[in-house]
Amino acid sequence: MLQSVRLGDDGAAVAILDQTLLPGEEKYLALKKAEELREAIYMLRVRGAPAIGIFAAYALYVLARQSSADDYTAFRAEASKNAEYLCSARPTAVNLSVQLSRMMKLVDSMAAEPVPRVLEAMRAEARAIHDEDISMCKAISEHGLSLMHDGIGVMTHCNAGPIATSRYGTALGPILMGHERGMLVRAFCCETRPLLQGARLTAYELSRAGVDCTLICDNMASIVMKERKVSAVFVGCDRIAQNGDTANKIGTAGLAVLAKYYGIPFYVFGPSSTLDPDYPSGAEIEIEQRAPEEVSELFFAGRVAPKGVRCYNPSFDVTDAGLITAIITEKGIFRHPYDFRRKNE
Repeated sequence: MLQSVRLGDDGAAVAILDQTLLPGEEKYLALKKAEELREAIYMLRVRGAPAIGIFAAYALYVLARQSSADDYTAFRAEASKNAEYLCSARPTAVNLSVQLSRMMKLVDSMAAEPVPRVLEAMRAEARAIHDEDISMCKAISEHGLSLMHDGIGVMTHCNAGPIATSRYGTALGPILMGHERGMLVRAFCCETRPLLQGARLTAYELSRAGVDCTLICDNMASIVMKERKVSAVFVGCDRIAQNGDTANKIGTAGLAVLAKYYGIPFYVFGPSSTLDPDYPSGAEIEIEQRAPEEVSELFFAGRVAPKGVRCYNPSFDVTDAGLITAIITEKGIFRHPYDFRRKNE
């Protein structure tokens, strides 16, 4: 499987697969400077909540290596400034802030240690974050596989596969694992306008793995459900509130409404790190607003809308907990009403 994020062999750069170039080109970038590391997050060269968290941890370590500070106080101040700068790139995906906070808590715990020891610990912590995500993705995939049967048709939205995480992915994990084990799975991938993550990335990953996948425009989801070509919807998530409301790529909430109408199970997949204890419901989740050009001209040979027309471009929407059949994390399968302190299935 493709590896979307890793620490460079010499530890001086973060190596990423530039997802903005897929599916046409598989190009890896080695990023060192603060500006290019932040830009990679904002411009979606690295994307997917878990992958962003892994990337941010490595990025903070790479920037810390460049510090000329030889005393802890100055070193810690630089690290905190870099963490805030990286975190400002995207507001909705919780893994970005969670993993940066985890790295800074480690730094804070080592105030009595020399800077070289702190750096060594930061590298180990970033690697641990990466390894934990690999284990979580495998566990999520196993739980999700229990919801599937041979010959199942699954609808996907956006991209929650290996390049958005570490190994199998979250929402795509059960599909890829099931295919590996000989299960017949048919995937219907929503293109996911305006950035086309479903067309460019999900269809790319699934077809590359040999999975039977069909690409559909977002406005075809209803007829595909009505014709019973799918019997489940699998989506990822960027933040989960304590009541089970879930933020994911724009268009996800609409699919949940359609699935409810047609009686099709709607499953959300994500690591437990996506749960945010500071948000009692989805009403508090900040929705990232992106450039209007993504709607009016990106991926087209020219503008497809009149000059001067306003474009509304929220990157995410929030799916109400009542529309979600189950939320699957590495800890198990959770159903409404949600109590994430214990597995309820």
